[in-house]
Amino acid sequence: MNENLAEPGKEEEIKDENDFLKMKIMLEHGGQFYSENKEELPPDVENVFLNHVVEFEKQLASSKMVSIFEKIGKPTHFKPEKEISDSEIDEAWKNLSEYMIERGVELSVCSPRVTARNLYRFSIGELFELETDDIKIPGMVCGYIYDEFYPDHEYDNTRSAKDCLRMVFSKNSCEWLHSFSDSIDFNDHISLTKDNFKMIVGRFKEAYDKIDLEDIEIESCKMNDKACIVKGKYKSVAKFGNETAIWSGSWLVESELAEFGYWYINNLQITGIVF
Repeated sequence: MNENLAEPGKEEEIKDENDFLKMKIMLEHGGQFYSENKEELPPDVENVFLNHVVEFEKQLASSKMVSIFEKIGKPTHFKPEKEISDSEIDEAWKNLSEYMIERGVELSVCSPRVTARNLYRFSIGELFELETDDIKIPGMVCGYIYDEFYPDHEYDNTRSAKDCLRMVFSKNSCEWLHSFSDSIDFNDHISLTKDNFKMIVGRFKEAYDKIDLEDIEIESCKMNDKACIVKGKYKSVAKFGNETAIWSGSWLVESELAEFGYWYINNLQITGIVF
């Protein structure tokens, strides 16, 4: 909406329209609206968003399923991956990625070990064949993540292990527990529940005014079909008043493979400190 909100009565007019659109979305599609932020969106920005939602629901009701290849216009000018040299593949992937984004499809990746060739090959050979709703909304992008199709378990578990250490050695609350098993070994504490683990770590955090993980190093990651063990070294510094506590040593994070390909941490060992 391009109208000037400075025009007398225009802002109230847009707010009234927004209220009508919200009611329409709630009644016809079961939508709900809430906000945890005290600052509200400018009425004109909210109006654009609400109209996009209405248009999305309208197209969804009558849309058909099409392949990604069809959605992006059935391009024929992209070479097969095998015909692209190593010196050309980065530019080829850049061109393909930009072409797809311009037409409402984006492929992203988490693992840094995935190459441009991997992404190009996957897009041409597999992504193009996937089906999606034939919906076209300005600015709307249908996103896919390469790792969901080809997970890098070593990368994921290594990152999860580092996040685990950061969670322990910080003053942030212990809400990051979704990656933990229902039974956790933690130093000398055996078979803890998530609540008990949270209580022990929380008690440690409360004893200090400030806790910083100054250094965390990965030394190894060993895994098989059912278990993964990540090892490393750390250094952490805490403050309580004028007093300083320094801990350093080795750490180990062990994870187990559960249903649906999810890994859960079931063992955390940190030397040089007593919890």
